[in-house]
Amino acid sequence: YKKYKVNPLGGCLPMLLQIPVFISLYHALFFSIELRGAPFMLWIQDLSVQDPYYVTPVLMGATMFLQQKLTPSTADPVQQKIFMFMPILFTFLFITFPAGLVIYWTVNNLLTIAQQYYIYHIAKD
Repeated sequence: YKKYKVNPLGGCLPMLLQIPVFISLYHALFFSIELRGAPFMLWIQDLSVQDPYYVTPVLMGATMFLQQKLTPSTADPVQQKIFMFMPILFTFLFITFPAGLVIYWTVNNLLTIAQQYYIYHIAKD
C-alpha cells in the first residue's frame, strides 16, 4: 500500500461518516413519540419497534452477505472469514433494533450493491 500510496483504512471512511446518521436515526425512531404506532406498510405497523416477524433483519443480513460477495476478496483468509461472519452477527444484532433503522440499513446495502455492480460490471466496459 505504501508503493501505491493507498491508505488501507480508506475503506472505513464511508462507514465512519454513517455512524452519526445511524445513531441519530436510532434515537429518533426509538424515542420519538410521534412515530410510535405510526403505520408504515405491509406487516410493519410501527417503525419505532422491532419487526414482529423478523423479515427485515433477515433481509438486511442477506443484502449484507450479497454485498460482501460482490466486494473483491482479500488475500488474507482470516479477514475473509470475518467478512463472511459479519452478516450473521449483524442479523442477530439488528433483531432488537427498530424496524425503521433496519430498513435504513437494508436500503443502504441495496444502494451499495447497485453501486458495486455498476462499477465492476457496467463502468468496466
